Amino acid sequence: MAPIALGILGSGKGSNCRAILEQIQAGRLDAQCRIVVSDVAEAGIVKVAQDFHVPAAYLPPGRFRTKLEPEIEQQLVELLLDAGVELVVLAGFMRVLKAPTLEAFPRRIINLHPSLLPKYPGREAWKQALEAGEKITGCSVHYVDAGVDTGEIIAQREVPILDGDTAEILHQRIQEVERRLYPEVIADFALRRSPHHLGAL
Repeated sequence: MAPIALGILGSGKGSNCRAILEQIQAGRLDAQCRIVVSDVAEAGIVKVAQDFHVPAAYLPPGRFRTKLEPEIEQQLVELLLDAGVELVVLAGFMRVLKAPTLEAFPRRIINLHPSLLPKYPGREAWKQALEAGEKITGCSVHYVDAGVDTGEIIAQREVPILDGDTAEILHQRIQEVERRLYPEVIADFALRRSPHHLGAL
């Protein structure tokens, strides 16, 4: 079976995107990244794509801060379909996806979140956990639905919160775990898909 075709979406520096592409390059992940899409023209993830010779596309962000305008989201769907993407991987993409993308890729869009969902959805989840006095936090990979970090959970890893942790130190430790977990989940997708259709996942 051919490697699973990925489309990676991101708005930031692209550390998880880099981790995925490194695993592919090293032959440890049976996948091919067909396209990287960012809604931030100067985002680091665009440079990451260039470093790995992956086509990168810029999506105009439009007038909304947390979602895409319908015509722009339709443009995103066409970019992904034209690239032959099977699995859409969100790597720090700061927009809530709506019907056009969710309907085009049912149960084939995944996201990584820096908390043990359903606790602490939304932004800066590691800070939320720290401020709440938690002893354990972590990261979650989940299917994307129309809500914010509300989709069905696929996998989680725990990260202890240590005495003296700052938000920055805790976030770094969570990111180290994220960079291992996300490629593992993608590898599992590649193994479990049928040759004809991913709809059974």
